[in-house]
Amino acid sequence: MTDTAVDLESHPLTQWTGPLGLADFSRIDDGDFGPVFDAALKAHEAEIETIAGDPASPTVDNTLKALELSGDQLDRVSSIFWCRAGAHTNDAIQALEREMSPKMARHYSAISMNERLFARIDDLHARRAALGLDPETLRVLEKTWKNFVRAGAKLGAADKNRLAAINEELAGLGARFGQNLLADEKDWVLFLEEGDLDGLPAFLRDAMAQAAEARGRKGLYAVTLSRSIYEPFTSYSTRRDLREQAWKAFIRRGENGGETDNTGIVAKMLALRAEKARLLGYGSYAALKLDDTMAKTPDNVHGLLDPVWLKARDKAAADQAELQRLAAAAGSNETIAGWDWRYYQEKLRAEKFAFDEAELKPYLQLERVIDACFDVANRLFGLSFVEQRGIPAWHPDVRVFQVRRRDGSDLGLFLADYFARPSKRSGAWMSSLQSGYRLGDGSFPVIYNIMNFAKAPEGEPALLSLDEAKTLFHEFGHALHGMLTEVTWPSVSGTSVSRDFVELPSQLYEHWLTEPQVLEKHALHHKTGEPMPKALLDKMLAARTFGMGFATVEFTASALVDMAFHAHADAPADPIAFEAAALDKLGMPDAIAMRHRTPHFQHVFAGDGYSAGYYSYLWSEVLDADAFAAFKETGDAFDPALAEKLRRHIYAAGGSKDPEELYMAFRGKMPTPDAMLEKRGLV
Repeated sequence: MTDTAVDLESHPLTQWTGPLGLADFSRIDDGDFGPVFDAALKAHEAEIETIAGDPASPTVDNTLKALELSGDQLDRVSSIFWCRAGAHTNDAIQALEREMSPKMARHYSAISMNERLFARIDDLHARRAALGLDPETLRVLEKTWKNFVRAGAKLGAADKNRLAAINEELAGLGARFGQNLLADEKDWVLFLEEGDLDGLPAFLRDAMAQAAEARGRKGLYAVTLSRSIYEPFTSYSTRRDLREQAWKAFIRRGENGGETDNTGIVAKMLALRAEKARLLGYGSYAALKLDDTMAKTPDNVHGLLDPVWLKARDKAAADQAELQRLAAAAGSNETIAGWDWRYYQEKLRAEKFAFDEAELKPYLQLERVIDACFDVANRLFGLSFVEQRGIPAWHPDVRVFQVRRRDGSDLGLFLADYFARPSKRSGAWMSSLQSGYRLGDGSFPVIYNIMNFAKAPEGEPALLSLDEAKTLFHEFGHALHGMLTEVTWPSVSGTSVSRDFVELPSQLYEHWLTEPQVLEKHALHHKTGEPMPKALLDKMLAARTFGMGFATVEFTASALVDMAFHAHADAPADPIAFEAAALDKLGMPDAIAMRHRTPHFQHVFAGDGYSAGYYSYLWSEVLDADAFAAFKETGDAFDPALAEKLRRHIYAAGGSKDPEELYMAFRGKMPTPDAMLEKRGLV
């Protein structure tokens, strides 16, 4: 099929005629994407030419509105393709991803650098005070103008060409980075026999058996690099040699030499990002990326991260001494290493709290945790979720839910893809097939969550760890941010907010998981149906800050290295040596690795999303800890009046106002780090 044969008005990738207004995935083939992309790009180019060449004077309708609503067909094919590229890829999709990433970057660079188009936006921006715009429209105009400038609209011709080439090359490198990492994760597996499983709880044995069977080795047990298997394996296996193999494989993802090694890609990306910042007049790439965030500058980021780092490092050092004591008592003369930490940490948890996290697993059935997510959304925001079975999506595991408001009216759709598979990249994320907004004919939100939980054997329930259950709540919080949006303009819909504000709705939502009234209702034993015993619940709540020294060190180290990479005018030639030097300067404990080492730091290098922005999780945590404290102050975790303020000012407002203004409208004051430090047990 060639692009000339594509009818964008009838193709299933651009005209969604499936059930509930979804695309009809049963009619979409891998070979469709390339021709439809080419046709949709040409159609969008024509729309942009019409807007830019309009002989009429610029108005909000003929310029800003027209620009916002342009490219609908490109948006549709893109949303399905990038979902497939992350959640269910193959050789054909990966080849097209390598082709389309730079092509899309080139396309959007051309739009941003279109002189006639920018002249129209610039004209509106110059007259904005006299246009009588409502606050949301004014904000969209100002953000659009600034985005054009930050994308090079005011550069000379030669610099525009160079910037476009940089963006194109960065997009291609980011795609290669993610594909290399997926290859390393997919290719590494450690097959074990029954005699190698000492110490492993039943839920983990079942998951490893399922993973081995999925790889054609029924009767064996597979350790994979999925966190849902890797982390409990290194927490419970008594075999230090096997823990060491798994740990080393995990931290060396993307750094194994050969075609999938990411170190050269990182060096090139850092150099290109530094050059891009210089072209745009910024002292560093971090300064460029932080310009439109709550933090504003690298110094402000360090003002948060540095004190947290020192407290976390001290806490981890005290914990390590305790772990070493336990190791010695068990007859080990070895110094605690990275592959020992989780193992002895579980022993220490049991000693301090008479509590083993594995005790929670039978009470955290995936289905019950999903029900808990939906129940909290109902109690806070009046939402209900009705599953519609038999609707095809990108994989048979995907589940489709209609979302309804309190009055029974339809709000949108929520799709969920919960289980790990070799065709899915690691981690968990939220995205959208379609955003919700009121402009033009309007659009209803179609939001999805991706997880990587271990699939249970046929007929058995999937059981989650507490961290996995929190991850499910976290990503569902993002989903609610997308679903509850009530804005006019597409560019400020849902999660289209500053990077260090976007994690507030997701991290805040995690708090409700461990509310006793939620656990009492939904944490039911998968065999007996009995609720979690109060004694176990009390132990879990008492232990919730346990291990926070380790967790905060591994996270904050990643955030600090990310900032170190991007806060200098010049990029390091050897990023691995730079990482080592930065960690040495920080006094990184030898027995703790960064949560995301440089060669597999997808947030930062598999695209541009969190580059110079990984700190934002901790920045948002300051907000979420303070926000949940507001509910605690009322004495009701579901206080109706406060829940309505939360919905209106945080979840529904998108990027329609400045994030500080939104937070102030909800809380009445800006937070200090105190509640976050208390939540992490670092005070």
